[in-house]
Amino acid sequence: MANYSHLHPEALKLIERDAESRIIWISNRRWIGYPQAAAILKKLDRLLVHPRQTRMPNMLIVGNTNNGKSNLVDKFVGRNLPDENPCGEHIVCPVLKIETPPSPTEASIYSEILGKLFERDPASSTNAKRMRVIKVLREIQLKILVIDDLHNMLAGTSVRQQQSLNMLKYLGNELQISIVGCGTGDLLRAVSIDPQIQNRFPPEFLPKWEMNKEFLQLLMSFERLLPLRQQSALHERPLAAKALSMCEGYIGELSMLLNSSAEYAIESGEERITAEIMNNCGYLPPSERTRMASRI
Repeated sequence: MANYSHLHPEALKLIERDAESRIIWISNRRWIGYPQAAAILKKLDRLLVHPRQTRMPNMLIVGNTNNGKSNLVDKFVGRNLPDENPCGEHIVCPVLKIETPPSPTEASIYSEILGKLFERDPASSTNAKRMRVIKVLREIQLKILVIDDLHNMLAGTSVRQQQSLNMLKYLGNELQISIVGCGTGDLLRAVSIDPQIQNRFPPEFLPKWEMNKEFLQLLMSFERLLPLRQQSALHERPLAAKALSMCEGYIGELSMLLNSSAEYAIESGEERITAEIMNNCGYLPPSERTRMASRI
């Protein structure tokens, strides 16, 4: 009888299924926990239970593109889904996540909030939108507003940037809610134009991964969730070093690399990830994609 002790129980359920079923499962989004993400989630949990007051604590989550920001906040949102509240007039929504529009204005952010809640969006003035947002967010008893890609504020003029920052202060003070902004390192530059905002939004960082104990543990966590019939030993140094080099330190890239490698390993019958499979699975590191794009 085969020994699948290297697998998580969820992956083990699939191990005797055909190749196509396992490949489809691999393509599904999965949460891989790690210490820094757990620490940030714990701080988000504390924001959620913080008593309402005029100056609520806030947070910035800062990291490079494809390094786990959105996955982390989606995990937090998923743990705090709206309550239908059948005995009340409105749903209870403790956490709401929105995306920052590509060229944000105060009005467009209000529209994004209302659209996310399937609420009527006044077509008139920014002031009408603001009043509608305040009313709706009070009704749903919001505690935390998560704004992803907040660095998009830099796409606007300096006046629009300041208006967006003023809007964050206003919503936080008026509703006594915490605001969590997510973005790249440019986000720090965006908030630096307003010292008050800078002081109210301490950053939490998701740095690039390095070759250390945490990275090796991360590889072990990934391997346990890949339904391969043979152990790959991703955490052993030669293979770990190759994975780190190819993903260039980004957890999102690592996920793409290992998923592509696992799919190739299943299709080829190898049933484990090797250096050769990493080379042949079709994955290209971000710097290589950039280099190829520059040649077009």
